[in-house]
Amino acid sequence: MRELDQERAPIYEALRDFSKKRVVPFDVPGHKRGKGNPELRELLGEKCVGMDVNSMKPLDNLCHPVSVIREAEELAAEAFGAAHAFLMVGGTTSAVQSMILSVVKRGEKIILPRNVHRSVVGALILCGAVPVYVNPEMNRRLGIPLGMKVEAVERAVRENPDAKAILVNNPTYYGICSNLREIVRIAHSHGMLCVADEAHGTHFYFGENLPVSAMAAGADMASVSMHKSGGSLTQSSLLLAGPAMAEGHVRQIINLTQTTSASYLLLSSLDISRRNLALRGRETFAQVVRLAEYAREEINRIGGYYAYSRELCDGDSIYDFDVTKLSVNTLDIGLAGIEVYDLLRDDYNIQIEFGDLGNILAYLSIGDRPRDIERLVGALSEIRRRFRREKTDLFTQEYIDPKVVASPQEAFYAEKESLPMEKTCGRVCSEFVMCYPPGIPILAPGEEITDTILDYIHYAREKGCSLTGTEDPEVLNLNVLKEV
Repeated sequence: MRELDQERAPIYEALRDFSKKRVVPFDVPGHKRGKGNPELRELLGEKCVGMDVNSMKPLDNLCHPVSVIREAEELAAEAFGAAHAFLMVGGTTSAVQSMILSVVKRGEKIILPRNVHRSVVGALILCGAVPVYVNPEMNRRLGIPLGMKVEAVERAVRENPDAKAILVNNPTYYGICSNLREIVRIAHSHGMLCVADEAHGTHFYFGENLPVSAMAAGADMASVSMHKSGGSLTQSSLLLAGPAMAEGHVRQIINLTQTTSASYLLLSSLDISRRNLALRGRETFAQVVRLAEYAREEINRIGGYYAYSRELCDGDSIYDFDVTKLSVNTLDIGLAGIEVYDLLRDDYNIQIEFGDLGNILAYLSIGDRPRDIERLVGALSEIRRRFRREKTDLFTQEYIDPKVVASPQEAFYAEKESLPMEKTCGRVCSEFVMCYPPGIPILAPGEEITDTILDYIHYAREKGCSLTGTEDPEVLNLNVLKEV
């Protein structure tokens, strides 16, 4: 295989050359390089709207790439150590869903942890595959779900030898990693595929002393959220595939749901970001790790907070930890994570990634600077001083084992009725309920509603979590399966 020039950015280069030609547009988009929408041009700038163009021969076509997009995908595949790479413009949601639709179909089983992103369950609704959940271990102090134990995966494989694939979070939102190499080995030894949701693991491909990436571990596919830690524009992502996956078939699956009007702003941002990571990723992420380690040390000195890291590793359900993740438990200062999240934003103009019932996550990546870390540490110290209270009546459980009654597709499309939430105990949910972020369902279609779950939802609402997923915009009523 020929070695590619990672200093190239073929989509960006083609756009730059195209912009010099002063082509008169009688195609879409209708704003015609911003001339038809001056306010948009003023907001985004002349250069940006000038590059918001449609597919054409000089710029290739994402649905069937043969030139510059094809070359950009080959460069991405080489940079990430994959057999194939696909540029995605529908966010990592579209990458995850295309990945799952590529490995399972209606009635087939897929083994996966329950603490997956809503996009995974959405894919099961679309294709009709049946989930076999491996309920993750819990860390009782932190109240967070961990990775999948190897023993639990082996048991699921023994009990479901007809399963077609295993899905692994690499890492979880909190930075927890399962033993991916061993899970890949188990899958392949039983004739199954292994795929990874790597929405939060782009940097694994370029950093040193970080958890293993999916492609390095031998996984068959991985969904990589370049716009998170990789530096590309929001909504841009990559789908990586190993040699066992047929490139043409995966492309056909992607084209079932991905737009035929791909944004060249997103595509060029993927191209440029891949080049940046390939050339400078190692040194860049070494700096991110240094910042995260410094921040953890300073936050733990404050007292009352626990910024956790690799000391949690147990060789199994916490096989490794992503040290770039600044995950902080807040319960010992008597505040839920979501309360600290709101205080940081409202009182200190600091926007972190999310707060849940017991933790916050400050997402560190290639754009962070030491002075930003100092500001965050100072704000957390002041929040402890000003708002600390007794640790009473605080929920510590972030994950509740589900009781699955029906497949997500069956439940989502079944006859249903809407009931006030407090009257749904014992019924089967036919929609999602989740806090966003992180977008991990509290309830998914096909799961039984229990008092514990209802108490959790009530508490999350009371603490200020953003509840989403229901047909009712107020999240006061739930759709449940009609009783026969």
